[in-house]
Amino acid sequence: MEKRIILLICLFASITICAQNRASVQGNVSDAFGALPGALISVEGYEVQTTTNINGNFKLELEEGDYVITASFIMYNSNSKSVSLKVGDSFTTDFRLETGFSADEPVSLGTRSKPQSALETTVPIEIITPEEISNSSHFELGELLQFLVPSFHSTQQTVSDGTDHIDPATLRGLGPDQLLVLINGKRRHTSSMLNVNNTIGRGSVGTDFNAIPVSSIDHIEILRDGATSQYGSDAIAGVINIVLKKQTDVIDIDTGTKINTEKDGVNHYFSGNFGLKIGNTGFINITGEFRDRGATNRAGNYTGNVYVDNDDVLDRQLIEDNDFFSQTGYKNQQVMEVGSAATRNSALAFNGELSLFDKANLYFFGGRNSREGTSKGFYRFPGEIDRVVEELHPNGFSPEILTNIQDDAVTFGIRGEKNGWDIDFSHSMGSNSVDFTVNNSNNASLGVISPRTFKSGGYQYELNTTNLDFSRPFDVMYGLNLAFGGELRVERYEIISGEEDSYINGDVMYEDENGELRPKIIGAQVFPGIQPQDELIRYRSNASGYVDVELKPIEPMLIKGAFRYESNNDFGENSLWKLSARYKFGKKTSLRSSYSTGFRAPSMHQVFFQKISTQFFDGDISQVGTFNHESTLVTDAFEVSKLKPELSKHFSLGLSTKIENKYTLSFDYYNINIEDRIVLSGQFDEGYEDLLAPFNVTAAQFFANAIDSRTNGVEMSFHYKNQIGAGKLSGKVSANFTETKVTKVNRSNIVDSDIESLFNREERSRIESAQPKVKINSYLNYEINDFKFNLVGTYFGSVMYIHPDDGDSSNWEFNEFTGNVETRDQKFDPKFVTDLYVTYNYENWLQATVGCNNIFDVYPNKHTHSANMVNGSLVYSRRVQQFGVNGANVFAKILLRL
Repeated sequence: MEKRIILLICLFASITICAQNRASVQGNVSDAFGALPGALISVEGYEVQTTTNINGNFKLELEEGDYVITASFIMYNSNSKSVSLKVGDSFTTDFRLETGFSADEPVSLGTRSKPQSALETTVPIEIITPEEISNSSHFELGELLQFLVPSFHSTQQTVSDGTDHIDPATLRGLGPDQLLVLINGKRRHTSSMLNVNNTIGRGSVGTDFNAIPVSSIDHIEILRDGATSQYGSDAIAGVINIVLKKQTDVIDIDTGTKINTEKDGVNHYFSGNFGLKIGNTGFINITGEFRDRGATNRAGNYTGNVYVDNDDVLDRQLIEDNDFFSQTGYKNQQVMEVGSAATRNSALAFNGELSLFDKANLYFFGGRNSREGTSKGFYRFPGEIDRVVEELHPNGFSPEILTNIQDDAVTFGIRGEKNGWDIDFSHSMGSNSVDFTVNNSNNASLGVISPRTFKSGGYQYELNTTNLDFSRPFDVMYGLNLAFGGELRVERYEIISGEEDSYINGDVMYEDENGELRPKIIGAQVFPGIQPQDELIRYRSNASGYVDVELKPIEPMLIKGAFRYESNNDFGENSLWKLSARYKFGKKTSLRSSYSTGFRAPSMHQVFFQKISTQFFDGDISQVGTFNHESTLVTDAFEVSKLKPELSKHFSLGLSTKIENKYTLSFDYYNINIEDRIVLSGQFDEGYEDLLAPFNVTAAQFFANAIDSRTNGVEMSFHYKNQIGAGKLSGKVSANFTETKVTKVNRSNIVDSDIESLFNREERSRIESAQPKVKINSYLNYEINDFKFNLVGTYFGSVMYIHPDDGDSSNWEFNEFTGNVETRDQKFDPKFVTDLYVTYNYENWLQATVGCNNIFDVYPNKHTHSANMVNGSLVYSRRVQQFGVNGANVFAKILLRL
């Protein structure tokens, strides 16, 4: 016992002596309006750093010596001070930071050397700052970016099965799968769900942005240029890097509520974020977030028949006798839900780093998101006896699709320095699963024994990525940086079958109007279960290596070159390269340009997906089979070539300048040519009945390298800040003008060169005109005393819906609105959406915000052709979307900083 006491005394004494051999630096960081919580305090040449607390105060423990202490904060100009410390010193120094521009902020995206600002990079890079994220009036990441970034497009879909719950997101008008997403510079996995319905991104799979909690994000970097030679497959449109929070001295508790002025779509939001220091250099930051979004409904009143198709008088009488519309579960004469689906999200995220030994740190980050969604399909009317079991649903039914989406990710790595080389070794694991349940439905072929609820199966996707990177600066000319490394990716894709009742044929028949017996439709209505023959598990591996060189031959010029080699066990090898340069005129103006090649490997979903599903067109139901490239129906009967990677060529030219420390301006032109783009074909039906019959489908579709495309565009951005009176005014206007044209349809990819079925005019329009060609984002922020006033405006250019059959005027239909036979094509006019909100800041620990999004209650154009409305239900288009159909909403947010 005495020995233990002596050991404890010795240990305490050693700790005390160690502490006495150290010195401390403390102080405060502020701007013109007060303290800056979360500002970064770092020591030049050392790994030591900390962040300021809620009052802007900080403290560092250091050994005796001379140091340079730097205070920095995004959108502020950094400030450095020299200090000399002796043992036992307690030195106080304060920092007052001046506001800057996002163009001044150094970013690591797009370079393997030291971070560079937008004025120094060779390609356009945009930063979404912490202030822009925290000030936003939107609760989901996809929606937040939609109203901040003009080249980014993502809207909530409707009546589109699982796509109602995972919003497709695009950059520069290209596809969701042509955008690469990184977290802290590491590749993020994609969703397991393939978009097969008629929405933007049909036939593609992208990253689920809304699985990433907004409150875990420090800032976002967007590289708007082809970057596959630097980051690998998918980075054709660009790269979005989401940087997680590191702060350790503030506890943020954020809550908000919003409701549409139509009194539906209630959103509740709650999050908590805090950090802890680990030793003198390490940290861990943890975020929890909860979102609950109610459904919205903008369906019109149904005007069609319900019980009988060929006798309107009898049908109206039956509607009245059965009090039909009071039993649908909807208001007035609505029979379906058109608008944002209901979702419920719970998320956890973490980000951390700790020192292992001198010049080496262990880092780790990741999280989990769980989402439950509910969306509605088209109503099944009692008169549709081929799909309704009258004994179970005498008045028909409104089927529901319930999704359970699980998204998990974790990355860990070691970063350090050895013999002058910066080394980074990491491994990332990500997975996404989607399970489907169909509720309030039936399998008509089972008759009265059919369940009303079905487990219809699901999908799972896993990605494992290992990276090893080396980088080193050399004293050559005015600076040389050499980087090289490798990446190994292993993917797993699984299709999971549903329960038997969801897909089985029960052989129940019905008698049609001619007295003939016909089989009832097989499978759970709205989402037939995945069948056992469609179940599969597939793996794929990819190995790559790269070399990256940056050289400054003269002080104003920077030249970058990159080469990458990729080997895929499915698609062979690809070699890519990129050359870019920047020339600075003085300190505040730079000219930049780049040329590169790129590629995108077919996703595992596109290669292996197979499913028989229920799809609608103009109110008619079809059982459509999507067949993969392991099917003889695709390879032999339709003679479709094996999928191969998309290949791209990129050119950009831009200018960036800063004027009088009040304005920044950037202008960039881009050209993207893509060969062998992969698309999901149209439906092959007439003429192929004999081939389709054994598969119990009325139409077939599949993936093919069907088209080439050319995209031209211009991006512009203007930032302004100035002191106006006693307050600070800042503003931004940014715009994207883009046009994509299909330059070639590859006839050789299909039997008989059946181009109309392979890639019809609607599919062409989905590439060329279903996304706004013009989008302009703007905001004004005025901060005075304890108030912030925010005005946000977003201009959405026009979009087009093109009907697949109406290229031939003989297919045009009668329009009840005009009394004429007309095309069902429609142009939807440009719209401008305005948000206004005010924030009150009370003593740095409480922020209260109230406001209104879309204050003028702007909606897209309504359908102008009655045939597009499906008997009055679809007032607004579900195939092309500019910004959704929710209308105005009011909201309130409260942020506590403890």
